[in-house]
Amino acid sequence: MKAARLHAYHEPLKLDDVDEPKALGPLDVVVRIGAAGLCRTDLHIQEGQWAEKSGVQLPYTPGHENAGWVHEVGSAVSNVQRGDTVIVHPFITCGLCGPCRRGDDMHCLNGSFPGINRDGGFADFLLTSARSVVKLGPGLEPKDIAALADAGLTAIHAVRKAIPVLAPGTHAVVIGAGGLGHIGVQCLKAMTPAEIIVIDPSEKALALAGELGADHTVRVDGAHVDTVKELTDGLGAEAIIDFVGEKGAIEDGIAMVRDGGFYYVIGYGENINIPTIDVISREISFIGNLVGTYADLEDLMTLTAQGQVSLHTTTYPLDAINDAMADLDGGRLQGRGILVPAN
Repeated sequence: MKAARLHAYHEPLKLDDVDEPKALGPLDVVVRIGAAGLCRTDLHIQEGQWAEKSGVQLPYTPGHENAGWVHEVGSAVSNVQRGDTVIVHPFITCGLCGPCRRGDDMHCLNGSFPGINRDGGFADFLLTSARSVVKLGPGLEPKDIAALADAGLTAIHAVRKAIPVLAPGTHAVVIGAGGLGHIGVQCLKAMTPAEIIVIDPSEKALALAGELGADHTVRVDGAHVDTVKELTDGLGAEAIIDFVGEKGAIEDGIAMVRDGGFYYVIGYGENINIPTIDVISREISFIGNLVGTYADLEDLMTLTAQGQVSLHTTTYPLDAINDAMADLDGGRLQGRGILVPAN
């Protein structure tokens, strides 16, 4: 099969011929990839930021946002069968450890992460597990929903954490209306009564955010923090949902959060730098978000089937992987980039 593989950090990926994965274990599932989403984490992987954390040996195949059709199943798989259309939760978990039994899937003690610490979905086929595949209803096609496996899952997971602080009359500021942010806006609209303020440097991204339910859109122009303060009666927002995490976004977010407010960290690339006394005196809470649970993914698929969440995409053939990565890195993508294999 064909696979786009990283052979060396800071270098383009190469399209290789590799062996197809096989369902050798009883709960193994091999998925024929119909679409694989591009994520900024893929850029960070290419840059070597995950080298030590993931422990992966090069070359390997990135790609952790995947959807397609069941190709082969292990002997004990009963929830899907060959030919079923599925979206793939990005984490493979055991289901037996303490975190798994509590539904805290992303902190499985025995988990593995295709596209991060083992071969992922920038390929014709992907090996995953029965627990990680969610069967899709009629009308949902892999190319239309693949990126929801991470971008959408991460967005709904963060929004769900913010629900308790977003009562009627409150404000949520979304930093970044790109691949994750445009989904986060829709989840906020569907799941909370909060007034939604979106900030982004791109007029196109802001226009999309407005179409998807943002109550206010604010262009990053040097006065955007003051504008947000005006929209929140000078107090700031109860919730900052930061899908960027770099290039000044963190400083802006800290300036825009209300005293006693909550800062949900999703995007990364730079460190949070704030005096401890400010955290204490303003009583700001910083909350990390690592993808999401199986329940989050099920709920996201329900919202998608209901038409409350849609994904804006640009598609590329698998052999254009480096063009797609360059467009993502250069900020030329609106919504999410999707790789479609030729299989």
